[in-house]
Amino acid sequence: MSETTGGRRQQRRRQQRSPLRTERGSTTVSDAVVSQVAGIAAQEVEGVQMGGGATAAVGGFLQSVTGGSGYTRGVSVEVGEEEAAVDLTMAVEYGKSIPQITEAVRRNVMSRVENLVGLKVTEVNVTVADVQFPEERPMLDEQQEVRREAREQEMRA
Repeated sequence: MSETTGGRRQQRRRQQRSPLRTERGSTTVSDAVVSQVAGIAAQEVEGVQMGGGATAAVGGFLQSVTGGSGYTRGVSVEVGEEEAAVDLTMAVEYGKSIPQITEAVRRNVMSRVENLVGLKVTEVNVTVADVQFPEERPMLDEQQEVRREAREQEMRA
């Protein structure tokens, strides 16, 4: 087998694996979309507050002033043609196992981005920057509302 034939086969396999590249054309997904999907997916896990600590407080204030979306707070992504890497910064509710929570977040983010966006997620790096205490419960209640709305939208789709 020649190098050219082997190279073509490898390229065809790569194209077949990505639902974003077909014989009819290609789809490009912006970093902002991947960030939103990853942020929503992370917040679907109970006991997670995106941004963590001061970042969450400042982000909440800015969101109320600018009217922007809080889904991308604490989310950074690198998006390629077929793959994405996600970095998350979050707070975890006190009393919850950080290793279990972060693994649940990792699984959910990978699943959502791969299924909804069509990009293979190569890694999800999580930084736990804060612990949320019971008196900070209103933020977590707001987040549970986000999770409920996301589930409802998923059921409608």
